[in-house]
This record gives sequence, structure tokens and C-alpha cells, in this order.
Amino acid sequence: MENAATYYKKQKEFRIFAASTFSDLVVLKKKGEEKAFNELLLKTLPQIKRYITKRLATALSKGNLPHGKYKPDDFIDQLFITAYNHFHEVKNQKDFYPWLFKIADQLLEDTIVEEEFDEVFFQNIDDFTKPAWDAMEEKFSTDGDGDLVMLDELDDISYGNKQYVLNHVFVEDNNNEMIAKLDKKWGEENIRRHANMVLYHLPLPMRTVFEMATQFQLTAEEIAMIRGQSLEEVQILLKNARNALETSFYTRYRGIN
Repeated sequence: MENAATYYKKQKEFRIFAASTFSDLVVLKKKGEEKAFNELLLKTLPQIKRYITKRLATALSKGNLPHGKYKPDDFIDQLFITAYNHFHEVKNQKDFYPWLFKIADQLLEDTIVEEEFDEVFFQNIDDFTKPAWDAMEEKFSTDGDGDLVMLDELDDISYGNKQYVLNHVFVEDNNNEMIAKLDKKWGEENIRRHANMVLYHLPLPMRTVFEMATQFQLTAEEIAMIRGQSLEEVQILLKNARNALETSFYTRYRGIN
């Protein structure tokens, strides 16, 4: 399995590639060559499709979308139309990649019914005992493992890499010992499943912002633009998501030796 450093490198290379297509897309748009425009645009969309697929999978499992009605390609098709018609909004190649996420996010927001989240879970996360966490995970698995990883599109390295998960939760250097203990005693699959379970129960804005930052390597400034939020709001959501995940790891596995 590739490690997190390799994943980061590939993400950076993909962003560079997406930006490099911008000037060619400008020319094609000016010429009115929509077919060629869309063919080139398609090459920049793998990460956007992953984002759409993840959002749809969670919405389906929470009952916020009817089963069988929507597929990721439905949103990609609409994205082509929107991107072509509004391409003039992009002022430079640096803004192009996050702009595509913004379109995808708006299309999803217009379709997915606003979900309810478990406020009791969020407010009392530091009070859960290990048996309570174990029971919650059993129910989570029985109900379909909220992230619906059976979807073929969700093959991203980030969904299974334990260091990737832990390094984005325990961001302070003084947490290295805790990361090492969890890594040794718990294992990759348990770490991934626990993180996914906690994210599944968090408020939608918090979960979405955290996943944009960690799985798609978008900056807080880019997320603020995509989501139409202030930078401070995004930073607070990121901090709260990390705190919730960190607390959940500590409370479930306190006393690890």
C-alpha cells in the first residue's frame, strides 16, 4: 500500500496538472468548441468525482437521498454544463481546481436533503466508555458501515491509510507517542473504521470541511471560497472536527500501554 507521503505527492501533481489545462480550456471556450472543452475537462475530474461519490454514499446511508435515484455521473454531467456556461468566472489557473469543487458542492447541496445529526453524540463525545464505543461500532457496521466503501469509486489511498488518518487528527508534535501506541495496538482497519464512524455522526458542515481538508488537500482559504463561508468559520469547523476525533480516540482507548 502506498504511504501518505506518496498520496500527498500524487495530489500535488494532480493539482498542477489541473491548473495546466486552464489556458487550453480558455482557448477552447473562446472558440466555442464545447466537445473538446469537455473532453479536456474530464481529465481534471477524478478527485471531484471521488468527492461527489463520498458525499452521495453518506447521504444515502443516512436516508437523505432515495436509493437508486442518483449516481455520481448524474452530477458530473451537470458539472460539465455548469462549468462550460460559467467558465468566465474563473480568473486564473490557481482558482480553477477549487472552483470545480465549488460547483460540485453547490450541485450536491441543491440535491441532498439537509440531514439531522446526533446532537447527543456530539455534545457528550468525551463521556462515552469503551463498551459504548464498541456497541456503536457494531451497530454502525450492521447498518451498512456509513461510508459505503462497497462503491467502486471509493478506492482512494486516503480511505485506508492509518497514518494519514492519525496525522490529521493528532496534529501537535506532542501527540507522536499516542499515534505510535494507537498504530501498534489498534491497527489500520480499526483506526479507519473508528474515524469513519465518528465523522459519520458529526454535523454535515463539520464533516465536509474536514474531508475537504484531509482527503482532497484543499486549504482553509479554498474551502471558505467553495463553501461560501468565512475563513474563521472554516477554521473553527476543522478544529472542532479534529477535537471530536481526538477525544474519541482518547476516550475509547485510554490506558493503552
